[in-house]
Amino acid sequence: MRSGLPTSDFRPPPTMPFLIDGHNLIGQTPGLRLDDPDDEQKLIELLRSYLARVQKKGAVIFDRGLVGGAAKWSSAALEVRFAPAPRTADEVILERLRRERNPRGLTVVTSDHNVANAARQAGASVKDSAAFAREMLAPPSTPKRKETGLSAAEVEAWEQEFKKRSTDETD
Repeated sequence: MRSGLPTSDFRPPPTMPFLIDGHNLIGQTPGLRLDDPDDEQKLIELLRSYLARVQKKGAVIFDRGLVGGAAKWSSAALEVRFAPAPRTADEVILERLRRERNPRGLTVVTSDHNVANAARQAGASVKDSAAFAREMLAPPSTPKRKETGLSAAEVEAWEQEFKKRSTDETD
């Protein structure tokens, strides 16, 4: 419980663009395995890094797990929740979509067809987990190279040109 609400009743801030099916994303993320006991923590680290890079917020919902311990993994950019037994992450995500005032502001990350269809019907965007994983793991785009100024030789050549013109004009 956090803020006196049951775990399944969390309400991410309205500016939260990503609602993520955690174990679904783990299964689609190269380097992560569902049979790894640290898979959730590894995904959370990847998500935090990604969200910082794109300057957005998100919520990740996992199936059963550390119901009481999820709060320690949450941060300002990432809300972490585990579905309380016997509920599933899919059920918590679907409930969240039903309760959302403006689902158009959400992007649901899942490869589950039922969740994706419900998200689209609610007006939310959907991103396939495999596509999101590729985006999350992609290296940050490099900024365009800043134009460089003139070289010292070019500066000197222009100075000579201007000096030559100014002497020609005074003659």
